[in-house]
Amino acid sequence: MESICPIESRCATEISALLTPPSPLQVQEYYHNLLSAREYSGVTVKQDGNLGKGLYADMDFKEGELVLKDPMFVGVQHSLNKIDCLVCSFCFRFIGSIELQIGRRLYMQQLRANESHGCDVGNSSKHCLEMDSSDEEESTQRCASGSSKTKVSLPEGVVESLMNGQLVLPCSEKFSLLPAVPCPGGCGEAYYCSMSCAEADWESFHSLLCTGESSDPAHREALLKFIKHANETNDIFLLAAKAISSTMLRYRKLKAINVEEQVKHNTSCVSNHRNLSFLLEAWRPISMGHKRRWWDCIALPDDVDSSDEASFRLQIKELAFESLQLLKTAIFDKECEPLFSLEIYGHIIGMFELNNLDLVVASPVEDYFLYIDDLTYPNKEDAEKITQPILDALGEDYSICCQGTAFFPLQSCINHSCCPNAKAFKRDEDKDGQATIIAQRSICKGEEITISYVDEDLPFEERQASLADYGFRCRCPKCIEEDP
Repeated sequence: MESICPIESRCATEISALLTPPSPLQVQEYYHNLLSAREYSGVTVKQDGNLGKGLYADMDFKEGELVLKDPMFVGVQHSLNKIDCLVCSFCFRFIGSIELQIGRRLYMQQLRANESHGCDVGNSSKHCLEMDSSDEEESTQRCASGSSKTKVSLPEGVVESLMNGQLVLPCSEKFSLLPAVPCPGGCGEAYYCSMSCAEADWESFHSLLCTGESSDPAHREALLKFIKHANETNDIFLLAAKAISSTMLRYRKLKAINVEEQVKHNTSCVSNHRNLSFLLEAWRPISMGHKRRWWDCIALPDDVDSSDEASFRLQIKELAFESLQLLKTAIFDKECEPLFSLEIYGHIIGMFELNNLDLVVASPVEDYFLYIDDLTYPNKEDAEKITQPILDALGEDYSICCQGTAFFPLQSCINHSCCPNAKAFKRDEDKDGQATIIAQRSICKGEEITISYVDEDLPFEERQASLADYGFRCRCPKCIEEDP
C-alpha cells in the first residue's frame, strides 16, 4: 500500500504540519472566535493539561435548561433513511409537505411490492423528487410505531395525488413545512429548505461533490463510484469527503483573497504552487478535533476474535485506501495534495469515529397523526375517513425520523463522565440537525459540562470496556467509588 500511495513521502513535511496538535493558545483563540461568531455567552472552551479540551459553563444552568445548540461542521443522512425522510441536505429539517413525506413513503412501498411481483409501477416516480436508486432499500432504523394493522392497499391515484399536491390531508396546514429547493447544480439528490441553505452547502462542500449533469462527465462518473462505494461499505467516507471538500474550498477562498490583496497593492504574483500557511488555516476547524487513525481506533466487532485483530485492522485500512483512491479520482487538486494522503484520510475518519454524534430529527408525520387522533367528535371521525386508510397503508412504522451522523465542533469538546451533568437531548421545538445539550442537574458557573459516552447504568467493568474504545480509562467520581 505504501508503494502505491507516494503522497505520504512526497508531502511528508506538510502532512506532519497538518497533524501537529494545535497549541493551547490556538485552541483558545479558535473557540473564542467560534463562540463570538455564534454569539454564545453561556459556555467556553478551556484547555486542560490532563484531559485536553473541555466545555465549561460561563453561567449557572438549572436542571432541564438548554446549555448549548451546536450547528454541525459536517453531517450526512444515512442513505437508507433518505427513502423515508425528505430533509434539507444542509440543516436536515423536514421539507416539502406532510402529504409529500407520506406519499414518498407509500410510493417506495408500492415500488418494492410491485418489483417483487415483476410489475410496472408506472410514471409516479417523476413526483418523487428523483430519489437515487441506491436509496431504494428499506431503512431498518425506526423511531416510532403507529398502527399495528397489516398494510393495506390504497385506491389507484391516491399516492400520486399526495405527492403532486392534488390531495390535501385534513389539518395538514397546522404542520406546514418549507418547500423543497433543488440543488443549484441539478444533481437531483440534494434538496434544501431555503436558498440560503442551498448556497451555504454549495459554498461549503457540495460544489465539489455535486453529481449534476452540468458537472464534468468524468468527474461525475468518479464521484458516483465513490458514493456507491461509501453507501455499500460505510457512510463515514461521505463525511470525510465533505471535510476534505470544505478544506479545499476554504483554501481556494483564502488564496483568492490573497490574490485580490496583491492586485490592490500592485504586487500580484499568481502561483499554482501550494501555500502551506493557507492550507493550515483552511484545515484549522479539523485540526481542533481529537484524532487517531481510523484502523487503530475503531472498536473490534463482537464477532471478530482477538486473535484476528491485526487482520481486521488491516482490512479496515485497505477499505479506507479503496475509498480514498475513488475520491482522489473525483476531486483531486494538486495544491491540496496532502489532503489525499492515506495518513490524513485515516485521521479524518478516526476523528469522526471518536467524536461523532447521532444525527436525529423527529418526523412531523408522527405529530400529524397524533394530532388527528386527539381531535374530538365529529372532527375526528370526518378526518379519519381520509387519514385512517393512509395510516393503515403505511403500517406500524408510520413515522420514521431522519437519521444520520455528524461532527459538532463544540459538542466534540465535551468530556465524558459516568455521572454527567448534561445530556444530548432533542426537545419538541428542535426541528433541525443541530446538537442540543440539556442540563441534567444544576450546573454552576465555572463547572465543566460533561455527558456520558456510554450507558452510565452499566456495571463498572462494562463501562470501562466500552470506554476503552475511546482510548481512555474513566476516573470520574462514580468510577473511583466503584473501582474494586
